[in-house]
Amino acid sequence: MDKSILELYDEYTHAPLPRRLFLERLARLTGSAAAAAAILPMLEVRSVSASVVAPDDPRLVSERVTYPGVTGDIKGYLVRPKPAAKKSPKLPAVIVIHENRGLTPHIEDVTRRVALEGFLALGVDMLSPVGGTPANEDAARELFTKLDPVQTVQNLAAAVTFLEKHPNGNKRVGAVGFCWGGGMVGDLAVNAPALDAGVVYYGRQPKGADVPKIVAPLMLHYASLDTRINEGIPAFETALKTAKKAYTLHMYEGVNHAFNNDSSAARYNMEAADLAWSRTIAFFKDKLKG
Repeated sequence: MDKSILELYDEYTHAPLPRRLFLERLARLTGSAAAAAAILPMLEVRSVSASVVAPDDPRLVSERVTYPGVTGDIKGYLVRPKPAAKKSPKLPAVIVIHENRGLTPHIEDVTRRVALEGFLALGVDMLSPVGGTPANEDAARELFTKLDPVQTVQNLAAAVTFLEKHPNGNKRVGAVGFCWGGGMVGDLAVNAPALDAGVVYYGRQPKGADVPKIVAPLMLHYASLDTRINEGIPAFETALKTAKKAYTLHMYEGVNHAFNNDSSAARYNMEAADLAWSRTIAFFKDKLKG
C-alpha cells in the first residue's frame, strides 16, 4: 500500500485527525470516494474472528480480574497455562500493554499467545479510569486524551506489584507493549525499578534524561518505514549507551508501524512479526526464569 496512505492513517489514529477530514484526504489520495471506501477496510483493524489462540482454548485458564491502581480498580485479562498436575507451577509473569484502541480482542489474543509460552500473562485495560475499553475504536482513541499521564504510569506500576504477589507467579515480571503500549513500557521501565524485563514494539522513546533510571533490560522492535517513531531512536540509543543500560535493538526492514498486528491487513507482515515474536519469547524466558 502507498506509504502516503499509511502515513495519513497514522495521522488519523495518533493525532488524531477528525474522521471527516481523514476520509476527504483519503479520497484525494485514492482518486475517489468509492476508491477510499474500498481501501478503508484494509486500513482499519478488524475484529478478530479467527484468533490465533481461541478464547476457550483448553490448554489455558483465563479470568477477568481487577487490581488496585492509584485511580481505583484496574481491569485486566489474566491467562495462564492449565497445570498438568494439581499443584500449579510458579510462572514468570508478563504484562501485555495495548495500542491506542484499548484492551481489544486482538490484544486479548496476544495475551493468550504469551500465556501459551509458559507465562502468567496479564492484558491490562489502561482505559479503566475512564470506564474501560469501548467497542468503537474512535471512541477509544478519544478516551486516551482523558487519561492522566502520571497516574497511568502509576497504574501500570501497580500491575507489577500485583503480579509479583500473585500466587501463580515466580515474583519476576516483564512487560511487552505495542504502539502506545510500547511507549508505556519505556515509561514503566523508568518508573518501576521492580520491572525485570521490557519489550517495546514500535513505541515512542522515554526522555533521555530519564534513561539512567531504567533498571530492566530492554528489547526494542522497530519498523524501518515508521518515520514518526524512528526519529527518536538515535537520541534514545545514545542515552542508553551513555548510561550503560542493557538493551537489544532490532530494525525490521521494509515494514510499517504495527507490523505485528495481524488484524490490520495493510500493516501486518508475517515474516517480521514471527521473527520479533520468537525473539520476544526467548528474551522473556531468559530474563524472567526463576
